[in-house]
Amino acid sequence: MGILAEDVARVREATDIVGLISNTVALRKSGRRWQGLCPFHSEKTPSFSVNAEEGLYYCFGCRASGDAITFVRQTEGLDFAASVEMLAARAGISLRYDSKGEAAQSGRRKKLTEVVAAATEWYHERLLQHPDAGAARSYLRSRGLTGDEVRSFKVGWAPSAWDALLAALRSRTSAEVLTETGLAVVSSSGGLIDNFRNRVLFPVFDVRGDPVGFGGRILPDAGERSGPKYKNSPESPLYAKSRLLYGLNWAKEAMVRAGEVIVCEGYTDVIGLHAAELPQAVATCGTSLTEDHVKTMRRFCDRIVLAFDADAAGSAAAERIYQWERAHQLDVYVADLPAGSDPDDLARRDPEDLRERVAEARPFLAYRIDRALGRGNMNTTEGRVRAADAALAVIDEHPSTIVRDQYLMEVADHCRLPPDRLREEVARLRRHSGPDGGPGAPAAGTSLPSEPSIEEQMLLLRMHAPEQLPAWIDPGLFASELHGRIFGLLADGTPLVQLTDVAEGEAATVLARLAVREIPEHAEQVTGRFVFDAASRWITEVTRTARTTGDAGLGRRLAEVQLACAEMRTQNWPPEVAERLVLLLAEESSAGEDPQR
Repeated sequence: MGILAEDVARVREATDIVGLISNTVALRKSGRRWQGLCPFHSEKTPSFSVNAEEGLYYCFGCRASGDAITFVRQTEGLDFAASVEMLAARAGISLRYDSKGEAAQSGRRKKLTEVVAAATEWYHERLLQHPDAGAARSYLRSRGLTGDEVRSFKVGWAPSAWDALLAALRSRTSAEVLTETGLAVVSSSGGLIDNFRNRVLFPVFDVRGDPVGFGGRILPDAGERSGPKYKNSPESPLYAKSRLLYGLNWAKEAMVRAGEVIVCEGYTDVIGLHAAELPQAVATCGTSLTEDHVKTMRRFCDRIVLAFDADAAGSAAAERIYQWERAHQLDVYVADLPAGSDPDDLARRDPEDLRERVAEARPFLAYRIDRALGRGNMNTTEGRVRAADAALAVIDEHPSTIVRDQYLMEVADHCRLPPDRLREEVARLRRHSGPDGGPGAPAAGTSLPSEPSIEEQMLLLRMHAPEQLPAWIDPGLFASELHGRIFGLLADGTPLVQLTDVAEGEAATVLARLAVREIPEHAEQVTGRFVFDAASRWITEVTRTARTTGDAGLGRRLAEVQLACAEMRTQNWPPEVAERLVLLLAEESSAGEDPQR
């Protein structure tokens, strides 16, 4: 159940994909297409192309492709329905749902976010103006936060009263909504009380900028009876800490520009990094990094820089990170911060140093090896051996033989030990045999589009200018079974945007890539070359067969096809010759002698 299909089609048709993408990417006209730097991977030469007529895009570097809805999903981190709803609002289209329950669910989410937004404003104004927030304002100043930063990040204050927020919002919403959003909880006596009290609050926004929850910190002198130091909104239809990243709504554009994201542990770390001119910063919401977090970040960049003590997580975290690097084709780095210093401290004290440490971040494995070696005594043989053992234990966690061996040689050089002996030690450490992790697919980089083949040019004509193709072109003439299948799909008259929705695997990739290519200028020449190539393949195969069998009839048919091909070698070949040649090949195919397969 969901949005009616015809309404989805209306939204696609009403959306100016060039205008939509231009909000993120600078596009320029090139022929009938628009080109720009890809928003999904770092590049210096444009490989991202947009087909305005069909409403589709494709990147020749990282192969990202889709329509306006896909673009919103990939850049905003929304699901399908939310992406359609966002585009519908942009186009002024009212959506219909195929069940009352679905429409009610969408309306329910809107109501919940409106209430959290109201709470965000109330807490923020309380911090800025109310006398009881004086201690909170002093605390934030002591942490280096300016008034502009407090306003930009909507920092708030939850007073110590049991029901101050409830009293402010009770007239505009229900108790059910207040508890569902996590703003209120049921007390031991059965009544409702504010969930957050006597805390500085950092509102958490989803990727589209809707407030969904809060992270609260008690003041340093609040005492043990005030509860835990940090408190987050409970899980709710809006707030899921394993998927949410604090600051993503502000960081996403900077992540695309920088090609990286900086991951911190605290809310003030994110604010400090912004102050240090590193706006591509996010923080986990009171939980460790999860694969859902990684998937979300991968939509915007392919490099993750950890700005916290990545060594403390140990082997369990390392195993997950190596899996994520391979599964999602990204690189995880670590910024080496001074001992006892967090990003917020360094951002306020020495922002230039922080920027340098981020720029010089080390790959995750290299960082952990450096830490292991740094704890060793390089002045004695025994110390170097112990340091090498510690480093090898870290290296052993990586799934790739190639990566392990490269770092092993670095350790051998650093510890002045024979590489072969260290390899023996690594082999001993390998407790579980299995396939080599191997390097994954190469990181997406710039890849300029190559010229389309003759078969691809035929698909382009079928896709964008079918009136220029003669009716007698048959899918069986294609050397590539995939191309023939796609030609058949296109010949059915299904709109291209629908085909890109339902196609899978390599067919989807080919359709997406060709959707943004220019139409060949000379359809007659392309068609002639295509037919000539098909006949040439047939001649090669049948010549081999005729020599083997001595079939005179086969030889006569071969001569007829060769004669037609000779006529097509002229610069202005007659169209009827090509049609006759296609009919000859079709007769041979029906006789069971199809050389195309």
